[in-house]
Amino acid sequence: MKNASLTNADMASFSSEALDRLMPMHLLLDGRANVISYGPTLGRVFQHHNITPGKFFDLFAVRRPTGVSTARKLSALVGERVQLTLKAGEDSLSLRGLCQEMAGARGFLLNLSFGIGVVDAVRALSLTEADFAPTDLAIEMLYLVEAKSAVMRELRDLNLRLQEARLAAEQQALTDTLTGLRNRRALESEMHLLIGRGTSFALFHLDLDYFKQVNDTLGHAAGDFVLRQVAEILSIETRTSDTVARVGGDEFVIILNRVEDYDFLLPIADRIIAALTVPMDFEGQVCKISGSIGITLSTNYQSPDIEVLHADADAALYESKRAGRGRATVFQTAPPMAKLA
Repeated sequence: MKNASLTNADMASFSSEALDRLMPMHLLLDGRANVISYGPTLGRVFQHHNITPGKFFDLFAVRRPTGVSTARKLSALVGERVQLTLKAGEDSLSLRGLCQEMAGARGFLLNLSFGIGVVDAVRALSLTEADFAPTDLAIEMLYLVEAKSAVMRELRDLNLRLQEARLAAEQQALTDTLTGLRNRRALESEMHLLIGRGTSFALFHLDLDYFKQVNDTLGHAAGDFVLRQVAEILSIETRTSDTVARVGGDEFVIILNRVEDYDFLLPIADRIIAALTVPMDFEGQVCKISGSIGITLSTNYQSPDIEVLHADADAALYESKRAGRGRATVFQTAPPMAKLA
């Protein structure tokens, strides 16, 4: 069927309200390509970009078909799909549509749309369903986009919650529930990491003195209180880069990172022991404990081995116990262990 031009009578048969409703993005031009009228949604585009409609080619650049830049050449667009770019504004808004010539070359009617840029246009111009023709499939597409966005947001939130739960579970698996310190699993993991990197470190084995008497005389609640107090003392006396772990009932291990000097270690051990000997008040009852420490350095070993390090620190710890408790002992292979008060 041959395309027919729109006559003035055709246009007159539509009220401006009906035309605006059927084609809310129409653009009516005279024979010289001056803007005569435009739909309300296109009007919002002009308003958003502070445009006063005048000459068509001052407003738009015709991208497809190419080479159309005058009113005379505009007739080449009749019956063709057109792609226009708004000249004003930083976002270079692109519009698509169809051009129809008025009878007698008296003008042109362009019915435009946002094309694939409809989502961005809706956000930028705060458009609603009323800004589109009732038959415009953009409405259905917007619903699909919104539905997809909602699903994607929910999936992102779910993934975030799952990640947080996983991290929380991992932290819980590496944490002593009573004291909040690291547990044996976390300790071994840190030692493997440091040895693998070749990082020097010191190992403290700490065993509480007289803790059994606290449990036996004042009960396990008092014992738990003392353990939490000990954890706080150890956290205060060490650096955030160090690792403090509870590995047994009243047994603790401390890893001090990047340490090679006993002159740095012994004052720390002395401060820990001094803090542990201060009586602790539990519900009006005095809890008295002390601490014995065994120390070894990773730099003492050509190839540090976790089991050997633990065994040597334990040997130094029990030397502290045998020497009267409340003291630190450094493990040495030769001469025999030096007992330090």
